[in-house]
Amino acid sequence: MFDLKSNVAVITGASSGLGRQMSIGFAKQGADLVIMARRIDLLEELKIELEKYNVKVMPIKCDVTSTHDVNNSARKVENEFGKVDILINCAGASKDAGVLNMTDDEWNFTINTDLTSVFKVTRAFASIMKKNNYGRIINIASMYGLVGNTAIDTVAYHSAKGGVVNFTRAVAAELAKYNITCNAICPGYFETELTKEVLNTDDFKEYMKNTVPMQRYGKAGELNAGAIFLASKEASYVTGIVLPIDGGYTCV
Repeated sequence: MFDLKSNVAVITGASSGLGRQMSIGFAKQGADLVIMARRIDLLEELKIELEKYNVKVMPIKCDVTSTHDVNNSARKVENEFGKVDILINCAGASKDAGVLNMTDDEWNFTINTDLTSVFKVTRAFASIMKKNNYGRIINIASMYGLVGNTAIDTVAYHSAKGGVVNFTRAVAAELAKYNITCNAICPGYFETELTKEVLNTDDFKEYMKNTVPMQRYGKAGELNAGAIFLASKEASYVTGIVLPIDGGYTCV
């Protein structure tokens, strides 16, 4: 089960963090990969690592907030592979502030990067999936798309990720007739290059003990199993779901 050989998987935000971790996880399952991000140098480095698993890897420099970049990337992928089986919308960034202090620019940056980009990428690549009457779309939202929090003021991020959650449901309902599923994963606190320093502070460790039932953050690779399941042929009757992988944060 869960063999992804002969599948073409497109992963945005692949240059670092969860996108990079999932790229490795999918390569281990045999999927050919299109890895997309703005930092092409990091993608080229990742390509070398992924090719150790005897899969084909296509790095593409792409700003997911740019309609031109996204549509051009989709054309390149279709010309190269003729199909897209799996799309993982993982790219994202946030400017953090509370509702009383957030500027218009900070709000627009976060919404464009974390929500509007998901729409643009899905529109482009689901059009390819429709032609082949098959697809698996996985949107990386956040547990912050399901609940509020008292650790940090980040109202635009909550709003964008909540939008991704219901965008997922809408797309699942719309595209089911084309044999395309669409599901969301809501990660909790995960160690990445950007979060490692904060997560390992004494204050944050204490916060996690009080708010995360498993009393720790997610380790590299612990998101992969959920993504691989949702991307598999075996998950053919699973669509429109929202899967928290958060150590229990949203269950209490």
